[in-house]
Order: sequence, then structure tokens, then C-alpha cells
Amino acid sequence: MNFYAARQPILDRDKSLVGYELLFRDGLDNVFPQINDDQATSRLIEGSQFTFGLEELTGNKPAYINFSLETLAKGYATTMGSDEIVVEILETVQPSQRLLALIKDLKERGYTLALDDYKHQNEWRHFYPYIDIIKIDYLQTPVEQIEEVIETVKPFPHIKLLAEKVETHEQYQHAMDLGFSLFQGFFFSKPEIVQSKALPPSELTLAELLYQTLNTELDLAKITAVFERDVNLSYKLLRYSNSAMFKRRTEITSINQALVVLGDKEIKKFLSLLYTAQLSSDKPAELIRLSLTRARFAEILAKQHAEQIDSERAFLTAIMSLLDAILDLSMNEVVERLPLADDIKEALLHGKGELGDYLALVEQYEHAQWQEANATIDKMKLDAKRVPDAYHEAILWAQEQMKAIM
Repeated sequence: MNFYAARQPILDRDKSLVGYELLFRDGLDNVFPQINDDQATSRLIEGSQFTFGLEELTGNKPAYINFSLETLAKGYATTMGSDEIVVEILETVQPSQRLLALIKDLKERGYTLALDDYKHQNEWRHFYPYIDIIKIDYLQTPVEQIEEVIETVKPFPHIKLLAEKVETHEQYQHAMDLGFSLFQGFFFSKPEIVQSKALPPSELTLAELLYQTLNTELDLAKITAVFERDVNLSYKLLRYSNSAMFKRRTEITSINQALVVLGDKEIKKFLSLLYTAQLSSDKPAELIRLSLTRARFAEILAKQHAEQIDSERAFLTAIMSLLDAILDLSMNEVVERLPLADDIKEALLHGKGELGDYLALVEQYEHAQWQEANATIDKMKLDAKRVPDAYHEAILWAQEQMKAIM
């Protein structure tokens, strides 16, 4: 049996990545399953043990995994190291003596424990000495109830509050003001401030190079000249060409040789991701990783799509899809500044066309919106059995890219 999961990042007050919540999905006959909590947890544990390690999905950050009372009782959490996971107790689990005994045992073993989608009951006070994180649905929980929880946990300063479903910078700031220290959601994928951001010379150079990626054939002499006059770009090019992705046996002796060795497709890809990384230097690293994952996911799907969409075009569209957050601009302002093709602009601005469908599917995967994703896959006539593998490959590829460009 194959193992598939989506993931949602969890950030701290500095917007640094602290972990991912893993969300189960099935990749074959039952692509978007309607299964119970016990089955979902069991499949996640099974996949991490027998298919690949959790570190492949989480980059050695803790995996937040949901557990029901029964999966806790069966000891599934202890099949993984206490440093690998955060044990999330599902909101459907009610406080009881049995649950308290299980939690005490896990705490003694060194596990980090979280209450998921917390709804306050006085009975939970008995659990507070052993709980590390309380997750609250920011969108669905009234402020007065949040303040009640904050007041209740004050005698337990070790407990961190995590705000789920934080979608905008304004919500993030409000949650910060309330006292939350951890955040889950896609607040960093929207513009934080609508303002004008001038591009410094190095970024303008990259924008010029990026324009070259729209041409069928690259002007290698022109691109080489640009790299040769920018030591920073040259360093990153050589580092990229020497990364684990390219098993080279010959030494690179010139910028031109490095570009020739990479070839047109890899040059275009490198320039796209480098441009994104350069612009997001003051942003959370997770934002860069998410951009790369989107781009690779779209590229793989395009290659599987019977050549209906050029894979390079799909890659460029997806990697540009978070530039509003990177530049703190609206997407309208972003596309005005870049010489993008009309179909790419329509996808970015309005989600239209086949490229817009790719972006929709990418975002549906990020939010674990399986039913919506299933409908998009049907609309695009993609092979549903291959899509989860593409997502997994994109995650691993993005992690490798981060090592090369950061």
C-alpha cells in the first residue's frame, strides 16, 4: 500500500517553521477517502514506518499527527520517536481517567502533547500539567472564549497556544496580540502590506534573466555575460550545478561551461527559483519552500498531462503564484512589473485557463481540500493515481533546492 499525506506548516511568532501537521490521504483506489480517525492515524503511522521516514515530508521538523483515544490506547504514538512527532489529541476525544493515564505515560516518555481544536471544559484542567500545546480554531472561536482559555491556562506557563486557520496578516497580528505563540494557516501567502517595493539592481538583473526564460531558445552568450559580472549570481550558479541533483563527473571551469552543462531547461528553472528566493530574502523560509513545491508539482503534472501544457510554463506560473506575498504587493501590481505571457497573467490574476487549473489544484492540496481537488483532477483529465506521487516528489525536490540556493 502506498502512503500519501498533505502537510500544513506551523510557524512561531518570528514566522520560523517549527513543524508540519500531516493530513492523511489515500493515493490509489480511494483517492480522497471518507475514513474514520482511527484509520487515518493508522495509515499515517504505517506509511512512516514502512514507506519512507517522516523526515522526507517534514524536513526533520516535528510532525503533528492526530490521535484518537483508540490509537493512543494501542500505543501507535510510541512507534515513533518523541522528537519526531507532536501527539495531537483529536477534538472528538473527551476527557476521562483512561485518557489522562495515557497522556501521563506519553509525557513520561518525553512526547510533546497537544489538544486539537480545543473547546474549553473544566475537566481539561486536570490535563494541563501534561499538555504542551492547545490548538484553537481562530476563525470559529469567539474572542471572549479565547480570552477565557488564556486566563484558565495562566497558572501553566509551559502551555503554548496555537492559532489554527490564520489566513491573513491582520488575523496573524490579532492572534499575536491575544497571546498566541504558534500559528497554523496560510497567512504568509497573502500580502502583509500593500505598498510599492523597488527592486534593487541585483533583482533587476534577475528580472532581466527571468525574461529570457520565456524564449524558446536562450541567448547563452547574453546570459553568460550577466553571470560573469555578478559574483553573487556566479556563486549560486556554481553551487547549484554542483548540488546532489546533478551527479557530475567533470569539474566546472567556467560560467559558460556551468550553463552549458545545465542545459536550457535547468537554466530556466534555476533562474525562476533564484528570482523567487532573492525577492523573499526577508520572508519566512517556508514561503520559499512552498513556492518551489508549487512549481515542481505543477511541472510534474504538466509532464503527465499528454503535452497539453508546456511543463516549463506550468513551473513558471506556479513559482510566481506567491509573488504577492514576497513583494508585499497585490497580484495586479506584480504582473504589471513582469513581462509575463497573457495566459500566465490570467492564471495568476483570475485563476483562468489550464494554468489556472494547475494553481487551483496546487492550493487544494496545500489545504487538504480533497473533494475539491478530486473535481479539479477530473476536470483536467489527470491520472488521479499519479497525482499524490507528484506532490510527494515536489516536496522532496523543494527541500533539495533549498539546500542549493539558500
